[in-house]
Amino acid sequence: MPALHDAATAVSIVCNDGVLLGGHLWRSAGDHPAGMVVINPATGVLARYYHYYARFLAAEGFDVLTYDYRGIGLSRPARLRGCGYRWRDWGRLDFDAVIGWANVHRRAGLLQVVGHSVGGFLPGLAEHSHLVQRMLTMGAQYAYWRDYAADRRLRLFLKWHVLMPLATATFGYFPGRRFGWLEDLPAGVANEWSFKRARTEDSYPSAIRDTVLASFAACRAPILAVAMSDDELGTVAALRRTLRYYVNAPRTGVLLTPGDLGFNTVGHFGLFHARHADGFWRATLRWLRDGENPWSNHPFEPTAS
Repeated sequence: MPALHDAATAVSIVCNDGVLLGGHLWRSAGDHPAGMVVINPATGVLARYYHYYARFLAAEGFDVLTYDYRGIGLSRPARLRGCGYRWRDWGRLDFDAVIGWANVHRRAGLLQVVGHSVGGFLPGLAEHSHLVQRMLTMGAQYAYWRDYAADRRLRLFLKWHVLMPLATATFGYFPGRRFGWLEDLPAGVANEWSFKRARTEDSYPSAIRDTVLASFAACRAPILAVAMSDDELGTVAALRRTLRYYVNAPRTGVLLTPGDLGFNTVGHFGLFHARHADGFWRATLRWLRDGENPWSNHPFEPTAS
């Protein structure tokens, strides 16, 4: 295995509207990496949560880029209240700038995305989604409440769709850290989550809905979408709702149980824990290197109703 490089280079990426995003780039050893991988975080999760996986991929021969969305971590403004950032901006502006930057700095191999939760949905909102050549998603969804696990739906609805908008209205942003519920979020991000509709295009003015759908249609990268059976947010129904938008991308779904990975629980966040380095992480290399599904015996139909 190539030597592990713990040191990453801090990078700054400028979006079309002038917002500056902070991130890190890991360069693999040698001049011919296996590809460039961009890691898209979940909502309210710092990019540094994915740094263990990024270092793992760099040690295995990939260049890897991590970054924080506007309003989060290294991309947080001095004042969240009144900043005007929205969830859709993370795809339309942030990811669009990031994928363009990654394409310019790609040395060799495919330009790929690993998307966690909303990070697997955002690429479709970007004008330059066509630059993505392969995607691996984990629990990719945009938090429509009816898709939550049935036995936890009421609790999650009250948490994210009642209490979160109330707190956001009170503070002018969502104080997630104060509640121990992920990171603080700009009001526009929190409210778009809380009031998300079954069809994402219905959240946009009617005049631009076709443009939104066309953006997803422009993405033709093969997608391997991983669902965990104990994920209360990224259920199979939630993944299907996301995957239906990528109408021109080859889509493959796999449903794993914690037992398949040798653990009792995994949930929505567990796949990025370092305990999966010798199991799940190593299996992902087969997809990222060769486009081979390592879990072909655990399929789910990605576009079924």
